[in-house]
Amino acid sequence: MRALVWHGKEDIRCDTVSDPEIEHPRDAIIKVTSCAICGSDLHLFHNLIPAMLPGDIMGHEMMGEVVETGSGVGGRLKKGDRIVVPFTITCGECEQCRRGNFSICERSNRKKKIADKVFGHSTAGLFGYTHLTGGFPGGQAEYLRVPFADTTHIKIPDGLTDEQVLFLGDIFPTGWQAAAQCDIEPGDTVAIWGCGPVGQMAIRSAILLGAEQVVAIDCLPERLSMAEAGGAITINFEGERRRAAERSDQRKRAAKMHRCGRPRKPCLLRTAGHALRPCQADAARRE
Repeated sequence: MRALVWHGKEDIRCDTVSDPEIEHPRDAIIKVTSCAICGSDLHLFHNLIPAMLPGDIMGHEMMGEVVETGSGVGGRLKKGDRIVVPFTITCGECEQCRRGNFSICERSNRKKKIADKVFGHSTAGLFGYTHLTGGFPGGQAEYLRVPFADTTHIKIPDGLTDEQVLFLGDIFPTGWQAAAQCDIEPGDTVAIWGCGPVGQMAIRSAILLGAEQVVAIDCLPERLSMAEAGGAITINFEGERRRAAERSDQRKRAAKMHRCGRPRKPCLLRTAGHALRPCQADAARRE
C-alpha cells in the first residue's frame, strides 16, 4: 500500500509499505477513505516531538470502511461498516477507561516504559504519533490496523458523508472538551484566544453549550472571518485591544478562556489570565 512515511526532520515521503495484518483478536483492518492533517503533525514534521523513527507512518485523523476483523471483535464491528477512528486507542476495560479517562488508558500503549521515563507517566496508545505513545502506524495510508477495534471506533450511520464526520476523530472533540471544561452557564461570555482549527471548534462548541456570547481573539483576518461566521464576536488583538475591555464586564458576566495552539506573542497567556475571575485564573496557572 501507499502511505506517508516519516524519514527525518522535514522529510516525509509517500512510500510503498507492507499492508497491515491482523495481529490480535481485537484488531480490525480498515480501508481508509478520508484522512486529515493535524497541526500536531507539524510538530512531527519539524522533529519537535522525540521518539519518531524513520519508517513511521503518519496520521491520526482518519476514517474508513472495515475490510477485516479479528476473532475477538465480536458483533461490534463487521466487514463493510464505516467508522471514524479516534486518535486515542482505548481498551475499554482498564480502570481509567471505566472512569472515562480514555487518554490515559492503561493497556493500549505498548511502549509504556518509554513514556513513563519521559513523561513520568504513560498516555494511552496513539496512532501515528511517536514511540512514546506506542509507535502505532498512522492513518495517512491506504489501509490501517486498528487495535482494540471493538472499543476504538465511532460507527457512522448511513446518510452521512466523510466530510460531515471526519473531525469526530480528534479536532472537534478537542475543541468540545475545552468548552465543556469551562462549565458554561447561561449568561456566560467565553473568550477564546487563537482562532486556528481547534479554536474554531471551541467557538462552535461554546455556542452549542449555551454561552451567551463568544469572543474570538486573533490577528489573522481569514481566521477571524471564520470565527465570525461561526457566531463569535471577533477582536483583532493587533489593532483593537480596547474592545476587549469594553466587551468584558466581569461584575455581571463570567469570563472564561481557552487558548488554542502556540501563543504568537509571549504576553498572550498573561493577557488571557487577566480576563479570568480570580479563582479561574488560579486554576489556569495550576494547569
